[in-house]
Order: sequence, then C-alpha cells, then structure tokens
Amino acid sequence: MSLIKIAGIMRAGAFSPNHIGNDAAIFNFVAEQLRKRGCEVNVYSEEQFIAGAVDEHVILNMCREMRSIELLQKREDAGDLVINSGYGIENCIRERMTRILLGSGIPYPESIIVNTDEAVLDRLHRMKIDRCWIKRGESHSLHHEDVCYARHAEEAQELLQEFFLRGIKRAVINRHLDGELVKFYGVAGTQFFYTFYPFRQQQHGKQPELDRPQADPEKMRQMCEKAAEELDIKIYGGDCIMSEDGTLSLIDINDWPSFAPCRQLAAPAIARYVMAAIKEHNS
Repeated sequence: MSLIKIAGIMRAGAFSPNHIGNDAAIFNFVAEQLRKRGCEVNVYSEEQFIAGAVDEHVILNMCREMRSIELLQKREDAGDLVINSGYGIENCIRERMTRILLGSGIPYPESIIVNTDEAVLDRLHRMKIDRCWIKRGESHSLHHEDVCYARHAEEAQELLQEFFLRGIKRAVINRHLDGELVKFYGVAGTQFFYTFYPFRQQQHGKQPELDRPQADPEKMRQMCEKAAEELDIKIYGGDCIMSEDGTLSLIDINDWPSFAPCRQLAAPAIARYVMAAIKEHNS
C-alpha cells in the first residue's frame, strides 16, 4: 500500500486567543498518532497554505482565517479530503452558527443578530432580555473581548457600541441562561465524547465536587453530536449550560478546540477518525 501523505495545517496564532500552546499541543499529538499508523504528516502554517505550499490531497487542519477557509472549500470541491471541512468551519462563525442551531431544534438560547451600530434597547426590552452575552458575529473570535457579558440591556447597548468602534460590524446577542457550565469534546464516528465541569475541578488542594448532579451523558452526547452534524464538523467541542432541573442547553460549539483537559485521550480518537475517513474517501 502506498504511503498516505497528509498535510497538517496549524491554526494561525491570531485565532488562538489564550490557547496557542494548547492548540499546538493537540495538533502535534494527533500528527504523531497518524505517523505511528504509517502516515507521512507534513505540517504547515496557515500562511504557507494560503501561499500554495500544500499539494497533499488529504488535509487535516485547524484553520480559521477566511482566506484559508475559502481555499479549503475549493480543495474539497476539487475532490480532496478536508478535515474539518471548510464549509463546516465557516458554519462555526457565530452568526451562521446561531442561524443553523436556532433552525435545527437544538436547545439554544434565545438570540438576535444585529448590526453593531443598531439601537437594540427597545428590542431587548420587548423580548424581556436583561442579562445577555454579546458575541462577535462575522468572524471567529480573535480576542477574549469578542465575547462579553452584559448585566442589563443598557450595558448590552454600550458593549455593542464598543464592538462598532473596534470595527466589528455584526454581533449575536444571546439571552443569559442560569445554570452550571459543562464543557464537551467529541470526535464524529468514534466512541470518544468527554465532558468536563470546569468549576468543579480541584482547587487549592481540595478534591473536585463529585457528589453534585451530573448532566445526563447520553442526552448531552446526542444533542452535541446533532449540533456537530448540522454544522458539518467532525472534530468539535463547546459549552452547555445545565439548569437546576438538569435541562441542557447548548451555548457554543467550535471546530477543533484545544481538547486541553483530555488531549491524550482525544488524539488517538481523532487519528482513528482520520484513518477511517481516508479509507472511505478512497473506496
């Protein structure tokens, strides 16, 4: 059998706010797992990819730059295997993601999509949206400040104005949901699905709170897998809110997150998915 050649394209640092090291770590772990399975993995930057340096026909990528996404889509349309799909990555841009999830029947916060120079106070008051989240709408997040919490509608209007002054043209406003944050990580076509309660972790030598209520793992998995399928992403992760009565709502999902709390478990699962996808693509 001929050697499988894979182009691995790292995420540009500008699109890894506070996670440059973690994003690089999971990517390198996966590349090493694929090499152990007999693949040749050549690693490129997004800049090299955009410049035309990649000629492999299997592309494993963490791209977020719009020029990279467009090029991934062209390569996919031409018959190359692209993981995650450029179309899926584009679907994870906040505005598109919100429209898709709201139309899919997946539990998701009540939301509005606005221009950042818009007056939204009356609309928020009519919808009885008080506490909410203002999120960059027209691209993937570049800075920690691209997602902001507003304590009331008036503050939401002020934050929207700040987005406008920063040159951000579109924003998503999500109603705030009370409950506990649950993070998740998944890989399509595998048994890998990992949940993580960030505010229960060991702190100052204390043990995690293991006796507190847990989200129903199967319900959460089904919801997150459906969201990933709707968005067309295979390597994914994100955030849910679990209310006091155990109700789950998806609040965010990302194409290829850092898998920071579980990367050593995730890397073999991602590699297995990639090998299966190559086999199917070549059949």
